[in-house]
Amino acid sequence: MSLPILQLKKNEDKRLREGHVWVYSNEVDIKKSPLKNFQPGEEVVVKAANQDVLGLAYVNPHSLIAARLFSRNPTDRLHVALLSERLQQALKLRESLFQKPYYRLAFGESDALPGLVIDRYGDHLAVQCNTYGMDNKKEELLSAIRAVLPTTQSLIWRNDSPIRQQEGLTSSVTAGLGEPPEIVVIEENETAFHVPLWQGQKTGWFFDHRLNRARLKDYVRGQSVLDVFSYLGGWGIQAARLGAKEVHCVDSSAFACEWISKNAALNQVQSKVQVTCEDAVTALQQLAREKKKFEVIILDPPAFIKKRKDQKEGLLAYQRLNLLALKLLTPTGILISGSCSMHLHNEDFLRLLQRASLAAHCPLQVLERGHQGPDHPIHLAIPETDYLKAIILRRLEA
Repeated sequence: MSLPILQLKKNEDKRLREGHVWVYSNEVDIKKSPLKNFQPGEEVVVKAANQDVLGLAYVNPHSLIAARLFSRNPTDRLHVALLSERLQQALKLRESLFQKPYYRLAFGESDALPGLVIDRYGDHLAVQCNTYGMDNKKEELLSAIRAVLPTTQSLIWRNDSPIRQQEGLTSSVTAGLGEPPEIVVIEENETAFHVPLWQGQKTGWFFDHRLNRARLKDYVRGQSVLDVFSYLGGWGIQAARLGAKEVHCVDSSAFACEWISKNAALNQVQSKVQVTCEDAVTALQQLAREKKKFEVIILDPPAFIKKRKDQKEGLLAYQRLNLLALKLLTPTGILISGSCSMHLHNEDFLRLLQRASLAAHCPLQVLERGHQGPDHPIHLAIPETDYLKAIILRRLEA
């Protein structure tokens, strides 16, 4: 059966021809293919104004991103066979990179699976279908997962992402296969962690900083460490295991703070780890009043710039946070500053760090720059997939 056609306006095909996969609603020729005529998640053929076929996509007429290409082959369909093929490609990459099965298995558009996120915790999977197109294919997706990962014991649909609201989808967290456990145990950089699948943030764990956290080994031995936005203690507990003399973890969530303590005990470093359940800015200000100093400070905040309109306020928030941290940093101390804001570019990140350093009267050296791990691959034609930044800096006494 032939698919309906989504027609683009004249000169609106350049980005797709260069490899991007998103079609914005204002790029659609609504006279020739009215968006209101499509059902959310419906598969279509995308054509340029000159009638060239650009690929196959699924549509959401109610979203700013009106369509996402899933194939350039006009004979494909978003069925079990194609999903299985894409998942097998993704799995092959991860198995070549990691000795143990703890990683992001599917990273949306970067793995040619737009709208889909899968995190693997051994034989348990946490899955997000963030678009109508993927949400409509949950049964096919389950069949593909069973074919590619037959040892899978359970799958949890973590369909509570804010992106789903933009798509007009409901929010829910439900079992999709088997009985997903409340808690799984993973290993990252030879450190064990309890991860709450049902109540944790997003899909439970943030695998993207794995390689950046591995760099702690050269900076924390014998040092006092402050880990802000600690979540489950990913940074702080690894620092303690790597020889830090003391670690102060800060998070605003009582739930997260409870699991920081449990993860510290799991790794037998509870004597080194102190947990403060407090808003980050409030905690940093209080530490300053107490005249506390730390030799290593880690800032891993949530995205302060979620949309382009948040740019100005977000930049100020990052700058304020880093300024507060610098005031607590010892001479020649190390600041590890991160951002997961897609809309914060590297150059802007460096500039705001420079402004913070000037305000704190402490020059900084950039020692290393980090980014998302290879289980979060960057699609060269889709800059939106390049989101994570980590900069390791050293305070100079000039």
